[in-house]
Amino acid sequence: MFTLQMKKLNQVIACAFIGAVLFLALPANADPAVPPVRIALAGLCHDHALGFIPRFVGRTDVQLVGIVETNQDLITRYSRRFHLARDLFYPSLENLFAHTNVQAVATFTSTYDHQRVVEFCAAHGVDVMMEKPLATNMKQARAIAAAVKKSGIQLIVNYETSWYPGNQAAFKLVHDEHEIGDIRKMVFHHGHRGPKEIGCSTNFLAWLTDPILDGGGAINDFGCYGADLATWFMDGAAPISVFAVAKTIKPDVYPKVEDDATIVLNYPKAQVILQPSWNWPFDRKDMEIYGQTGSVLVPQSDVLRVRTAKHPAEQESTLPALTGINGDPLSYLAAVVRKEIKPTGLASLDANVTVVRILDAAHKSANTGKVVKLN
Repeated sequence: MFTLQMKKLNQVIACAFIGAVLFLALPANADPAVPPVRIALAGLCHDHALGFIPRFVGRTDVQLVGIVETNQDLITRYSRRFHLARDLFYPSLENLFAHTNVQAVATFTSTYDHQRVVEFCAAHGVDVMMEKPLATNMKQARAIAAAVKKSGIQLIVNYETSWYPGNQAAFKLVHDEHEIGDIRKMVFHHGHRGPKEIGCSTNFLAWLTDPILDGGGAINDFGCYGADLATWFMDGAAPISVFAVAKTIKPDVYPKVEDDATIVLNYPKAQVILQPSWNWPFDRKDMEIYGQTGSVLVPQSDVLRVRTAKHPAEQESTLPALTGINGDPLSYLAAVVRKEIKPTGLASLDANVTVVRILDAAHKSANTGKVVKLN
């Protein structure tokens, strides 16, 4: 029975993939009267911009209309790498908005600067996407939420893991189809050898390892992934309490922030363990979900392993990449601006305010050695 269910799931995924491919094969602007979504970038000091800018290439449904950056080294490096015209760069959001009719801003600043960007864009009715996490602390998170709700703009928090086919398939099996019964335990491993060790740029490291500009070290950088996924699987609910142990294993490399942590989230009938670290021997973003009657594991972005009490032999599936609106952050952002969808789940404002609550509590617990209860 279970084997047939897995076969059916694979067939559904395959059909969806083929349909999406056929859709994407059509011209992005089949109707020439429909203009592209005009998107600008705020900041380049976040290395994730390196993966975002190439997504504009070859597309007619979106247009990069400007980049706000004052660091001449970054301007030169990005201009050369991506063959960007110098007149694409602006010294401020004020200058950008005065000279372009921008519809959305994708933010690649420090986490600390998210509030400033959101408040400016909110005042001008412009949607915003930012790299995870939402904010450095709850004071900033509340200010961002207030600006978004007052203005009515849409906000997206971008996580690489949002676009993993394995995570999406796991959510469908666990949350929608209840294949393993109620969730009892979830374990999330996120991180790598360390941002300096893997070769992050000096501009990125300057704020990523700063407790003010990033809000912490490994806890904020990688703890947010598990906190976001856990909140998604738990229908947006916050945990009852948070307990964390953090340390700096490499003080000579990261003297100001923690580079390793274990965080335990306590829910009424489940326990969640987050293990963010800059000390893994290899890159990892994987998760384990255990229910009353089985387990669902996502060891790699496109791999799903399922086991139940009735079918103890583990079933493994390799999934095709997500496509269409849900295929990547730029497509998702464009769909939000066109009002085809509203940000939900992993990308939503409400979920990410909860994420910051969890991260704040984790820091407090690690500093005091005590369990932190959340109202």
